[in-house]
Amino acid sequence: MKIKERRPLKKKQTKEKTVNRVLLGLIVFLLAVIVISSIFYLRSSRPAVQAKKEAVEIAKKYANLEEADHFYWFTRKKTYFSLTGTNDKGKEIAVIIPKSGEKVKVLDQTKGLTENEAKQTIAAAHPEIQIEKAALGMYDDQPVWEVVGKETNGKLNYYLIGFESGDEVKTIKGI
Repeated sequence: MKIKERRPLKKKQTKEKTVNRVLLGLIVFLLAVIVISSIFYLRSSRPAVQAKKEAVEIAKKYANLEEADHFYWFTRKKTYFSLTGTNDKGKEIAVIIPKSGEKVKVLDQTKGLTENEAKQTIAAAHPEIQIEKAALGMYDDQPVWEVVGKETNGKLNYYLIGFESGDEVKTIKGI
């Protein structure tokens, strides 16, 4: 009678070690990708975080801003940082701050369009576009909302509408 030979135990253990090493290597690689991605994300968002922090400090000083609801970064001819929120009297305000920090403009939010109203105004006038975002700033010494919309072909349109009037001030299409 013949005895069947079994595979040596060493081959099975070697295969398991190889699989474990591959899995460990894959886990280390994925962790490295996550850590590096997190570092890049944090570094890339640092300027916006710093700008918001400084804008809130200036708005508290010049407009008695109590609570900031939204922060906007607006760049046309000049760069502006804007906040909407409530002041120490509970009044809804919008604060537009030039990058220089001088000539802060404080607006009564009830006398102008909100972000959603600005988006709705453009959506109604241009139903063919998809609204991407809106930002509050100054253009030709006039407070405006910049509403960005995307065409079906992927090109962007920029609509500047008056904060108080809601009229289109300037349109840039097909970027």
